[in-house]
Amino acid sequence: MGKLLLALKAASIDEKDIQTSRLSLQPQSAPNKPGGAPAIVGYRASNRVTVKLHDVLKVAATIDMLVGAGATDIGGINFSVSNASKLLDDARERALADARRKAEIYARAAGVTLGAPLNIAEGSGPGPIMYRRMAVGMAAAPTPVAPGEETLQVTVSVSWTIKQAAQ
Repeated sequence: MGKLLLALKAASIDEKDIQTSRLSLQPQSAPNKPGGAPAIVGYRASNRVTVKLHDVLKVAATIDMLVGAGATDIGGINFSVSNASKLLDDARERALADARRKAEIYARAAGVTLGAPLNIAEGSGPGPIMYRRMAVGMAAAPTPVAPGEETLQVTVSVSWTIKQAAQ
């Protein structure tokens, strides 16, 4: 694990983006002999580190570097949108503008005009950030990583007062 941490540091990955997420030590026993207690013949250590990368283009090279430094189990890759709050706020503004546009079409067709909003609610549903997981195997060629596309979604429901159209 020391080699892996040094390799991550050499790759200019910020220390705050490297975190030990699991550490275990388990005794290993010899096969039982009849009438005897199992004997501990050694221990198996496991150390899992979570690494956060801010550049999706560095994922494959980082995986290859970690394998080269001795990592034996790599997996659980998660892709997420780093500035989701701002993007969702922009989507909320667009969703409300779209709701108003559609409501004005209905109002014109009904011979009325829109007044002030009575109620604005953000719809519930699946979380806005979709994560993909993929297991990564060790390979001689550069590790192929396909980040795909993340989807952020906002649904709003708006009720307006209506006024009689001027005649």
